Amino acid sequence: NEKENARLRKNELGFVFQTSNLISNLTVYENILSPTYKNGVSRKEVDVKIKNLTDKLGLSNHLKKFPSQLSGGQQQRVAIARALAMEPKVMLFDEPTSALDPEMVGEVLDVMKRLAGGGMPMLVVTHEMAFAREVSDRVVFMDGGVILEQGAPQEVFGHPREARTREFLSRYLEDI
Repeated sequence: NEKENARLRKNELGFVFQTSNLISNLTVYENILSPTYKNGVSRKEVDVKIKNLTDKLGLSNHLKKFPSQLSGGQQQRVAIARALAMEPKVMLFDEPTSALDPEMVGEVLDVMKRLAGGGMPMLVVTHEMAFAREVSDRVVFMDGGVILEQGAPQEVFGHPREARTREFLSRYLEDI
């Protein structure tokens, strides 16, 4: 129902999209701050949370900057920090590197790898096959909105059953 969906979106899911969707006239600090206020949480607690997040994501020297003063990778890391500030149970990433220059992709994927390594459950839509292979517990290959194959990464990447999956993966992975 709609009430349950709204609760999930508000409290339990952190979203990071293809573009950072940062508010251009707010600083990095303010962009991260906006979703962190909850009843009964002091400004000091919020400041500590933001400091911890920005330290972990390599953004602590950019708190007073505006999004236009950041690289694309830095903007995506701010978007990740903003989503994490809500303390979600699950992070959802929709092609978080697709709008980035190739050299920026690695810095965002490194952050996502650290999140995965720290136990953060994530649902990631991506064309970054090497990343998906390395970090995933489960892979779902879709084509035209239809699930063609799913399973452990070693199965889907190592022994794809469907010709369409093999064709797609052959463009991204050398050993298929």
